[in-house]
Amino acid sequence: FIADSSKTYMVGNVSAAAKRIVRIAETAMWKGIGQVRPGAHLGDIGFAIDRHAKKNGCSVVREYCGHGIGREMHEDPQVLNFGKPGTGLKLREGMVFTIEPMINLGTRQVSTEADGWTVVTNDGKLSAQFEHTVAVTKTGVEVLTLRPGETPMQARRA
Repeated sequence: FIADSSKTYMVGNVSAAAKRIVRIAETAMWKGIGQVRPGAHLGDIGFAIDRHAKKNGCSVVREYCGHGIGREMHEDPQVLNFGKPGTGLKLREGMVFTIEPMINLGTRQVSTEADGWTVVTNDGKLSAQFEHTVAVTKTGVEVLTLRPGETPMQARRA
């Protein structure tokens, strides 16, 4: 089986704005993870992420999202980083997917550069992205991709 994870790293002398967007993006991911439990909906996850971003004056990139994962890297369902509570697929024990918000300091619009890989914000403002693979358990959620020394912030429910 496959797992997927990403993290934004800060290197060198980092501006206060860069530190801020990294903190907001990481917390947004944990806000989404905090919604995962049997009976919750995918919309609950997206709503928690989007609400945290907007509360901090940021935006959520809509072109990229989390995804189901298992024998293939990208499986159904799509796990959007925006949504309405109580909508979307109902979560059940045994489901495995990623939560991976990309949060921008400015507007949500992005473009892909000519190399076909590099994605930039249209307004030139900073962006950060975090991702974990999670499993829906009988009692809630298990983060399958915790890094050594990383502590889950699951108590931070949105």
